[in-house]
Amino acid sequence: MKKLRFAIIGCGRISYKHIEGLVENKDAAELVSTCDVKLDLAEAKKEEYLTKMNDSSLKVRIYEDYKVMIENEDIDVITIATESGYHAEIAIYCMNKGKHVIVEKPMAMSIDDANEMIEVAKKNNVKLSVAHQNRFNKPIQKLREVVEEEKLGRIMNGTARILWRRDDNYYKQAPWRGTWDLDGGTLMNQCIHNIDLLQWMIGSEVERVYAECDTFKNKIEAEDFGAIVIRFKNGAIGIVEGSAVVYPKNLEETLSVFGTEGTVVIGGLAVNELKTWRFEGEDEESVKKDLQVEIDSVYGKGHTPLFRDVIEAVNEDRKPYVSGEDAIVPLSIILAAYKSRKTGMPVSFPFNNFSTLDMK
Repeated sequence: MKKLRFAIIGCGRISYKHIEGLVENKDAAELVSTCDVKLDLAEAKKEEYLTKMNDSSLKVRIYEDYKVMIENEDIDVITIATESGYHAEIAIYCMNKGKHVIVEKPMAMSIDDANEMIEVAKKNNVKLSVAHQNRFNKPIQKLREVVEEEKLGRIMNGTARILWRRDDNYYKQAPWRGTWDLDGGTLMNQCIHNIDLLQWMIGSEVERVYAECDTFKNKIEAEDFGAIVIRFKNGAIGIVEGSAVVYPKNLEETLSVFGTEGTVVIGGLAVNELKTWRFEGEDEESVKKDLQVEIDSVYGKGHTPLFRDVIEAVNEDRKPYVSGEDAIVPLSIILAAYKSRKTGMPVSFPFNNFSTLDMK
């Protein structure tokens, strides 16, 4: 397998997971450059990589301008961990330069931008993957297995509960957070992972979405609490409860799926703990024992297998496990929820382009 050369654009809060993904795939990946408009952050990420690799002789160059970096470096894959509002612009530029891309969620802030990203990837024959890393969690993979085997019977409904705490300090650390220009609110930032898992397990196109949102506590433009009801074309109903104002700290992130022949609940800090596994003739406790995952943060452990999958997708010339086509679905649900909030009405699918900027 060809060893791929990586670069990171955006060296803030989540980028340490990108370093982790590269270090833990060091047999097949190497970091050649880091880039951030704040050079000290790019330098810090370089040093973090060298320290974790335990090899200060490795050549990693730092850049302030990603366009200059692309012209000067031999790069196979670029990972993008900037503010959300810049994801589409940077990804499209990189792919038009023939680079494979891993982009943090959300892939874009509008449906049109997300569709353009997908088309640009196809046009340039490059891979586009979106960091919905929780799809790789062991309990999630086990649930997906029984969904594909139809062991749940008819899936009637599912719930995604994201009950977290983000206080003023979180938003002050990075003023772009909670803005319509660059972030969106709790649904877009904190809830998109679990919304992705919910729709993935229900496995149907969306028929319509209705939402109620509010900004109860945090001094931000967007919502710090959102509730969504999703009707799927297969008849199933999805319910999303997303909060960033749980007192006094993060409580849970839980995915529940209810079928006529089974019930599954996966919880923990980042849908990493199997809580309920009820199927006729199956020993719930033994299944739970084999599937627990220890994590160190809400980001979980999924970046490492996600990076591995992209490396293999490039080498095997296949579609990534989490593609742009996959990631546009949860994005569309959230944008429909924002449109519903603005109009006070349910939003039927398909619907015309909508952006977080339309909420201003």
